[in-house]
Amino acid sequence: MNLDALNDVAIRMAAPGKGILAADESTGTIKKRFDSIDVASTEDSRRDYREMLFRAETAMREHISGVILFDETIRQNAADGTPLVKVIEAAGSIPGIKVDKGAKDLAGAEGEKVTEGLDGLRERLKEYYELGARFAKWRAVIDIAGNEIPSGYCISVNAHALARYAALCQEANIVPIVEPEVLMDGDHDIERCYDVTEFTLKTLFDELFAQDVALEGTVLKPNMVIAGKKCPKQASVEEVAEATVRCFRSAVPAAVPSIVFLSGGQSDEDATAHLNAMNEAYADQMPWALSFSYGRALQAAPLKAWGGKAENVAAAQAAFAHRARMNGLAQKGEWNAGLEAA
Repeated sequence: MNLDALNDVAIRMAAPGKGILAADESTGTIKKRFDSIDVASTEDSRRDYREMLFRAETAMREHISGVILFDETIRQNAADGTPLVKVIEAAGSIPGIKVDKGAKDLAGAEGEKVTEGLDGLRERLKEYYELGARFAKWRAVIDIAGNEIPSGYCISVNAHALARYAALCQEANIVPIVEPEVLMDGDHDIERCYDVTEFTLKTLFDELFAQDVALEGTVLKPNMVIAGKKCPKQASVEEVAEATVRCFRSAVPAAVPSIVFLSGGQSDEDATAHLNAMNEAYADQMPWALSFSYGRALQAAPLKAWGGKAENVAAAQAAFAHRARMNGLAQKGEWNAGLEAA
């Protein structure tokens, strides 16, 4: 393990004004998104769509530090034959790869999930490094449902798997993004989200420490502390920012170089506003850089603008550039709602 190299990548992934494009949708997920714009999901159409994003030069060079890829995409070439990994690197971004195999039913815990994919991971990481990946992602899913879910058992086994994955990544000189996502589905309030998120993060870092993972060579990708979608009382932007920063100051060690938030089903603008509020009000209270690792919150607008038509590529790239710029400003605490119409 080259910790200096890992730390360098982890820091670059949250460079000022930049964040991560999560373009690692599974074949099934991207089909659903293509269905929404009446476009057939084929190997070529998926390639064309992602290549369009990666060649959006202003967005990529100025606001995207890294791109999380799906297994299919890291092996694909652009229409002109250039490997997509090289297209990303030419834009000044770092290629990454999703390595988990998805959340499956957790035995003995009805309604809860555990993420699988550890079998054969050492060999897959070696291949991904050779293909150009310098960071990886593994997502654990923590649901909130009533008073019994999540169970300590569910949180523990997911944290253990995240730590095993992280240790294998560092062995392969790949920066692990550890992603313990507390879902915002359900009717729980922000206080319940805070409690579950704090417990999940403390359990995770206990496991990372126990498995000798070097925190300086990791990136944390968590949820924000936010009320469930069905909660009748939604917290304000300021309340979300305060609760999230307070929770993370309680649970996340200062050795972690950067935290890149997932959007988790928030609207494009809400995800931007919450990130901005944290960086605007609390930058001097945080030992880590706060940035974004958004999928849908960066892609919804360009996907709609594209519609699968070559003549719409420029408009789609402009839509992507706008969302990337808004989040780049939020990473510096310089965004405001008036800029959305600019």
